[in-house]
Amino acid sequence: MKFQIENITSNPVMLMRRAGYIFQRHSNENEQSYILPMGRNGYPRFHAYITKQGSTLEVSIHIDHTKHTHGDMTRHGGEYDDSGALGPEVERLKKFLK
Repeated sequence: MKFQIENITSNPVMLMRRAGYIFQRHSNENEQSYILPMGRNGYPRFHAYITKQGSTLEVSIHIDHTKHTHGDMTRHGGEYDDSGALGPEVERLKKFLK
């Protein structure tokens, strides 16, 4: 699921940390990856990719239900729409980032 937050004035790293997310890695030059584990073993977890362009923050978020188990591939069981637990988390994150 993707959404945008306009007119970001704070540092996106600090905003994501305050929302409880843990910085994972830079996916590429402009994109950062964050996770919010829901289980003791790290799964399931919310997984967000953020990109800041000017004062706009673009967020792409999904749920990883399990660790990928397909060799070197990054496929895993996940949720990508706003049904289930993802919908309320997206709303919480939108309020937090504004």
